[in-house]
Amino acid sequence: MPTETHSDPSQSIWTAIRSDGVNGLHDAVVDISGWIIPLETTGAEADYFILAADEPCCGGCVPRDPFRCIEVVTRVPVVPRCESVRLRGRLIRLIDDPAGWRYRLEAAQPAGSSVAVSAMSRRAFLASGAALGLAACTPGRFARYADASDEPGPGHGEPPLWRASAGALTLDMHSHAGHVIVSRNPAVGERRPLTSVSAPMRAGGMNAICLAIVTDTVVTRVSADRKRFEAWRTPQPGELYRLGQVEFARAKTLVEHEQLEIVTRAGMLAAVDGQRPCVIIAAEGADFLEGRLERVDEAYALHQLRHLQLTHYRVNELGDIQTEAPVHGGLTDFGADVVRRCNTLGIVVDVAHGTYDLVKRAASTTTKPLVLSHTALAGHPGPRSRLITADHARAVAATGGVIGVWPSSGTFHDLDAMAHGFRRMVDVVGVEHVGLGTDMYGFISPPVFRSYEQLPALGAALLAAGFSQQESEQLLGGNYRRVLEATLA
Repeated sequence: MPTETHSDPSQSIWTAIRSDGVNGLHDAVVDISGWIIPLETTGAEADYFILAADEPCCGGCVPRDPFRCIEVVTRVPVVPRCESVRLRGRLIRLIDDPAGWRYRLEAAQPAGSSVAVSAMSRRAFLASGAALGLAACTPGRFARYADASDEPGPGHGEPPLWRASAGALTLDMHSHAGHVIVSRNPAVGERRPLTSVSAPMRAGGMNAICLAIVTDTVVTRVSADRKRFEAWRTPQPGELYRLGQVEFARAKTLVEHEQLEIVTRAGMLAAVDGQRPCVIIAAEGADFLEGRLERVDEAYALHQLRHLQLTHYRVNELGDIQTEAPVHGGLTDFGADVVRRCNTLGIVVDVAHGTYDLVKRAASTTTKPLVLSHTALAGHPGPRSRLITADHARAVAATGGVIGVWPSSGTFHDLDAMAHGFRRMVDVVGVEHVGLGTDMYGFISPPVFRSYEQLPALGAALLAAGFSQQESEQLLGGNYRRVLEATLA
């Protein structure tokens, strides 16, 4: 393990970070100077914060460039003040962090005689109201997700391009908004700040989202080609269940802070309005079950789970996934039991990430409509592709279900292209079986739909692609609403 200490009187470490050229310093002890931006809203000290290369102009001004700031976890808490600080710690290069960080300084402490200080007082930072509203400034690969200035819409001096009619409900079938996902280092991830959800939803007219936790992050990572996530180790017994409890708790905290409404019954949908956005508690991957059927009931009752995706980025006890070689031949017997239990309780079954064989058996097992929450259509998907064939889509539609079109920049280069992706899916399964699945904050590369403020622009793109107002409302929520009403008790 490297132990050499590198001082940086001329900001040489920042220079290396900006060029993404610090491979040789990975896991090395370094000194680095910068300005502390606290992220937590309680206490006079901080042991988790951003260190910025440049002095910020205000309390909420977190650098958008992931190479001009690093995540810091200190050995002992420090007190923010009003000057630059030099810290010493172990520099870690991150290549698979779900929150988008590129570098982390671990076990950091003031270097030499330096005192931990920052560009603004904590009081000034908290007064700015930005501590839990960092979506527009979050660093890393999600840096521009909430910056929709290149797409006209509410909040940018332009009239709304599209708006749902009275009584229509807009719904996102798959979202990680608010950064509820815990990092691959849970001890750090649990302290990551949650970010704004309700404000961009209200601004764009998004009424409800399926807020999805993920419980395989500690055993998955970005592949060497940086095109997908992959499992790299076997979880310890109880590990993924415990992570699930942490993330369900983070979702609850987000709901309470953002004053969101949790949808648990179909009848609640009629009362949804734009002033108090709603969430459907979801899980991407049923890995937290760890093969135990009774945990479906527990999640339903204790955590208000109403949308369960069977698989994610590891072949689990429920079945095979698109991005790995098949092991089970599709859906397992346990997976079929989970589908039946979800049907009985009133939980939407999501077959995203599952193989075509998994989908076919799930379709033959379910008594309720299936959804495939986020994907796109392809004529001949590759062997590790997340895209689906027409037959794959039809298997979901045949249950009365819905396929969510996603905004991946690897599939669509802008919102107009995404709207034509909706058109292609509709041509295969019909307009009543297609919906929106943004996978908000779930992509390796920023997608073409980065913020709910872009919903009017997406609606306008659908109209331009030849859909009627009524059809656009079906695609942007009405169809998934039908599935919820058919499924929820």
